[in-house]
Amino acid sequence: MKSLINIAGLLVLVVSVSSCKNDLKPNYQYMPNMYESVAYETYSESDAFNSPTGEKGKEGQIPAKGSIKRGFEPYEYPNTTAGYDAAKVNLKSPIDSTGVDAKKAEELYTIYCAICHGEAGDGKGKLVKQEKFLGVPAYKDRPITEGSIYHVITYGLNSMGSHANQLSSKERWMVTSHVLKLRNQ
Repeated sequence: MKSLINIAGLLVLVVSVSSCKNDLKPNYQYMPNMYESVAYETYSESDAFNSPTGEKGKEGQIPAKGSIKRGFEPYEYPNTTAGYDAAKVNLKSPIDSTGVDAKKAEELYTIYCAICHGEAGDGKGKLVKQEKFLGVPAYKDRPITEGSIYHVITYGLNSMGSHANQLSSKERWMVTSHVLKLRNQ
């Protein structure tokens, strides 16, 4: 009998607590700014960015001078002929030959380069055979170094576009090592 009374009391308590919920009038919020943030219009004036002179600042701020985005590795050679020549002579791979995953390098080459340059680096890729691009040179016909290859992958050259947004710096060095391997075969 006691357990029946306890169960009945518990049931009454659960029903009374759940009946207090009203969907039209929600409960209190602990930290309302986390649920409903202050909306700023882009480039509108804001008190959050006041200048020392008392002027109101803009919502869309320019990044601080010299700042770089997270994960970005600066590349000091400019996208010019002089930059290409300097990279060709001076730039060396930071990855030693044991640090290069040859299988991964070959996969990356196949994905990004073989369509034009060919599986063997002979300049006879699928797009060249279909005459979409003409004049893609074989690696053996060019005086290339690891610095020049990396520079061209980073910035592109002639009809070839940059692959810097598809390949990380390490992946570009891996593809560079694979290109040199194809050149020496």
